[in-house]
Amino acid sequence: MDLSPTPAGWDYAAALEQVKARVHIAEAAAGRAGSGVRVLVATKTWDADAAAAVVRAGGTLVGESRMQELDAKGEALAAVGARVHVIGQLQRNKAATAVSFAECVQTVDHARLAERLSRLCLEAERDLDVMIQVNVSGEESKAGVHPDEALAIASAVQALPALTVTGFMTIGLNSPDEAAVREGYARLREIRDQALIRSERGSIGLGSAWELSMGMSQDLEWAIAEGATMVRVGTAVMGERTYT
Repeated sequence: MDLSPTPAGWDYAAALEQVKARVHIAEAAAGRAGSGVRVLVATKTWDADAAAAVVRAGGTLVGESRMQELDAKGEALAAVGARVHVIGQLQRNKAATAVSFAECVQTVDHARLAERLSRLCLEAERDLDVMIQVNVSGEESKAGVHPDEALAIASAVQALPALTVTGFMTIGLNSPDEAAVREGYARLREIRDQALIRSERGSIGLGSAWELSMGMSQDLEWAIAEGATMVRVGTAVMGERTYT
């Protein structure tokens, strides 16, 4: 497993502050000043020392995509107080690693995965937050449930023991077209809003599903304009990878 070390002379705290400044400016521009959009630092492909270093610099919310990496870094991340989210596609046979080290799995996109996570959590006597990954772009290369199925799947997952659906996640359209990218993010917001409205009316039990994890380094401003509560940023905080 070829993981990258901390770049020479890299200042994680300064890089993180620059990203947070972008977030604050985007919040203000969208009329959401002070809304508390959180920055999740994607630490995929970085070694344990680099991942721990960014946590010590203030990036306590981190995202891991590959369970082989999380298995190798999980104890080091726990030791520095990281709050780990799984942000990559999760196979059922790797779910035990997620349950061991993560506080949230953002990429639940089918019932069988949710059922596996629920069983593992019951065995471990713990609860787990999850998000429903939705494919709002329609791109075949992207994982996630169809938008029309998102509420039904979220409701089914919420009914499972030991799991709490805290919101919805998506990977935006790979396009420089702002309107097209924002259309997808707006669709996810609409799904979330419907979940909350229907929960208030008592038709489904998704009152906890308020999170919107959407937007990355290149389009976080667009995602925040459409209601993101969390953006996922990698290189802008971690630096350029230098594989050894």
